[in-house]
Amino acid sequence: MRLIAARGLCRAFAGLPVLDGVDLDVEPGDVMAILGPNGAGKTTLLRILALLLRFDGGTLSLFGDDARGRPASAKRRLGWVGHESACYPDLTGRENLEFYAALHDVADGTQRVAELLEWSGLDAAAARPVRTYSRGMLQRIALARALVHDPEVLLLDEPATGLDRRAEAALDALIGMHRARGRAVVLSTHDVERAAALATKVVVLHHGQVVWRGSGPGDAAAIAAAYETATAGAA
Repeated sequence: MRLIAARGLCRAFAGLPVLDGVDLDVEPGDVMAILGPNGAGKTTLLRILALLLRFDGGTLSLFGDDARGRPASAKRRLGWVGHESACYPDLTGRENLEFYAALHDVADGTQRVAELLEWSGLDAAAARPVRTYSRGMLQRIALARALVHDPEVLLLDEPATGLDRRAEAALDALIGMHRARGRAVVLSTHDVERAAALATKVVVLHHGQVVWRGSGPGDAAAIAAAYETATAGAA
């Protein structure tokens, strides 16, 4: 079963098209990287897939169900990390994860929270309010929050932003483990090398349209060429 099936997705803001007929298929075990210059429509596409934004035209199926009504059953199977952490700033890191674990009825939430604090390297900062966290720490707690309910599909908008090399390596390892368990990841990035190394599918967006599709890893030269062409066209 396809986890995500999009056909002809369209979205406009103030009459200006941001997505214009996007087709996507995401299956268990896929890591799909979405590349493109600023303004290509990457964030809009991911927010639609995360059921945070409605689409104007086309069709979207999540886990075999029509997503137009943004069903709660689909939301429970998604994990989302956007440009904001979606954590409560006056709660501690641990309290935030405990809250989301309770929200998702996670079995043995205490153990799950402990695992994610260790994975994110935030054990020592777990008792501090999130508002005191650095940019990199905020990104790590956001990733931990998105993982707390073990989602079938992770949707990540520029997930490496603010991460140091160690945290980037941990993120890449997590994406690999997620894929190995038959889950899927859809991520936007400007990092062609990371896309080539991690992704099983790559799409390049330009002016809201898919202008190139490929597979990875091992297709770095073709991905880079397609990305450079789209970026030059956006200039």
